[in-house]
Amino acid sequence: MFEIIFEANTPAGKWFDIILIICILLSVIAVMLGSVNSVGEKYGHSLYAAEWFFTILFTIEYVMRLLCIGSPLKYAKSFFGVVDLLAILPTYVSLLIPGSQYLIAIRILRILRVFRVLKLVQYMQESQVITQALWASRRKISVFLFAVFTLVIVFGSMMYIIEGEENGFTSIPKSTYWAIVTLTTVGYGDLSPKTNVGQIIAAVIMILGYSIIAVPTGIVSAEIAFTRRRVTHMVCPECSNEDHSPDARYCKDCGTKL
Repeated sequence: MFEIIFEANTPAGKWFDIILIICILLSVIAVMLGSVNSVGEKYGHSLYAAEWFFTILFTIEYVMRLLCIGSPLKYAKSFFGVVDLLAILPTYVSLLIPGSQYLIAIRILRILRVFRVLKLVQYMQESQVITQALWASRRKISVFLFAVFTLVIVFGSMMYIIEGEENGFTSIPKSTYWAIVTLTTVGYGDLSPKTNVGQIIAAVIMILGYSIIAVPTGIVSAEIAFTRRRVTHMVCPECSNEDHSPDARYCKDCGTKL
């Protein structure tokens, strides 16, 4: 059961993942269609039955995951364990809120069911590579964001001094907002420089924006290339940890043989 549910190296494990992904997508589509009034009025009972079918199916799957893992409590408190639980709770909670006066609360609970699409992440083979690359890049990206934050404050202050309130730059925060919009190449157009010096600075910020966009992309790409060489998809049968070296024989967290 563990190899079928947690591993994807066997034909049974691959089919389990494929069927589960299809069920997740169908359940999300059912929730989305249920939010359309015309569809809900015509097929409301069918969509409601489909919701309960998928809820029971995911409940069985969640229980099976807890039964076949060595540390059920640790898995239940992990990210994917919490997501699995959130995928089934709203339907059961809605039974405890009867009455038309709680229809708004039930609708909010139905929106929460869309979060079950997050379960797709654990079945993407590259998700672990991207996650580890982003985590490894956090310090570099933080320094980069701090540099960008400093630039927009400097450029915003300059535009406040150059353009002034008569041209719409009524404060440094508002001028900084304009600098962020311009640097990110969004360009809403609600504020624009009128003086020649201001337009020159705006042109510099626009050109600088294109180069800045490439920096975090390069940082993450380099980390992905490095991470890809050391990622494996072996799952520990005791603690469900997946972060192991390709040549690992034992789990680095609990010591269980892989």
